[in-house]
Amino acid sequence: MSLRYDYTNLLHSNAIPCAPREEDLAQHETACKAAHHAILSDRKNDVLGFYDLPDQDTSRIKQPLARLHDRFDEMLVLGIGGSALGNRALYTALRTAKGLEPKLHVCDNVDPLMLKAILDDANLDRTLVNVITKSGTTAETMSVFLIVLDIMQQRFPADYQQRVIVTTDAEKGFLRQVVRQGDYTDFLVPDNVGGRFSVLTDVGLVSSAFAGLDIDALLAGAAAMRTRCECDDIWRNPAYLNGLLHYLHMRQGKNISVMMPYANALYDMADWYRQLWAESLGKRHTVDGREVFVGQTPVKALGTTDQHSQVQLYTEGPNDKVHTFLVVEDFGFDYTIPNLFPERDEVNYLGGQPLSHLLNIEALATEMALTRAGRPNCTIIFPTLDEYHLGEMIFLYEVQTVFTGKLLGVNPLDQPGVEAGKVATYGMMGKQGFDEQRREADSYIEQKASRGKVL
Repeated sequence: MSLRYDYTNLLHSNAIPCAPREEDLAQHETACKAAHHAILSDRKNDVLGFYDLPDQDTSRIKQPLARLHDRFDEMLVLGIGGSALGNRALYTALRTAKGLEPKLHVCDNVDPLMLKAILDDANLDRTLVNVITKSGTTAETMSVFLIVLDIMQQRFPADYQQRVIVTTDAEKGFLRQVVRQGDYTDFLVPDNVGGRFSVLTDVGLVSSAFAGLDIDALLAGAAAMRTRCECDDIWRNPAYLNGLLHYLHMRQGKNISVMMPYANALYDMADWYRQLWAESLGKRHTVDGREVFVGQTPVKALGTTDQHSQVQLYTEGPNDKVHTFLVVEDFGFDYTIPNLFPERDEVNYLGGQPLSHLLNIEALATEMALTRAGRPNCTIIFPTLDEYHLGEMIFLYEVQTVFTGKLLGVNPLDQPGVEAGKVATYGMMGKQGFDEQRREADSYIEQKASRGKVL
């Protein structure tokens, strides 16, 4: 059974009178078909490489890893953004459900205490290091890699290179040179797949296969969703329909997108979604140069935990959000709540009920509360937690993101705001060729100091 998309509460009703009507969607048929044909053109021009990923041969990943499994049962992923979020999301989604044996550590920051905690927790004798960066120049990833590589060289001078794998560009970049000069196992980051769309490339598949996930099932789910999302009829294409509805709500001032999984295992998938949605759609300019400042701010919440922290805001605060619930029908494991106090009405109604039933009843109750408060919401329903349905979700949201970018008239594949911060960092850290950025930073620091607004 496939993922199901319940968009009932994104459409106009007595409870949500400001939501778009079905006829409002019909008025955007021309724009949707234009977006669809733009996607087809991009695919023909090999711009949207993620569309082809479900067809890849995974033996080139599984065979090298099979040779390494006897030596290693932990992996340390060094990456950031799209080189880390998907890895962690897939692992945490299935770690408990599948009883995964290999341990996956993901270091995606330059916080020294975070790195120390990871290295203290890892058994380095049994740990395979996987450094992931397409360019080989990402400051955060490379700084941590240099520290970890130094540790590995000192601890394992005879074979440290066999304890490191490199995932990078096929032809160019610093790490590609390192691979050519050393004895490292390497994997590839395709040219036509951007970082935040790369979880179904070697970037995410290597760590997933190592940890014991069925990456063929993951790709099969993605392929099935690709088939569902290839038509231009929005009423049969869940990615286009959800994208259009979010776009229309955005135009009505709903500039925040809340993703709220009712499953701890899917919480990190909301992190993956946050980067995909924010970095792709948060743009100052359209593709033709108009200044627009568009985008929805993605926020993650966790049911039921955040019913006791955020839902008060969602039901009675500003009506500026679209809410997406992630619900799992069959967890594959459950507890039955014991009826230990049958004489007490305060708790005896819980007795005999499955714990997952309570969780999903709470999801429905929150949906009802939001709907009655006039707050638009939708639900993505997982029949069960497994690789196939995760592959479906990943592909659904990747297509939805590109489609929504086309409707907004922005480039969903670039990230100029991120690049500005990168080059400023290069300048302040003294990288050769970034002297102008260093001078700009020095000037900024001097001007800020002159204002002296520090308690």
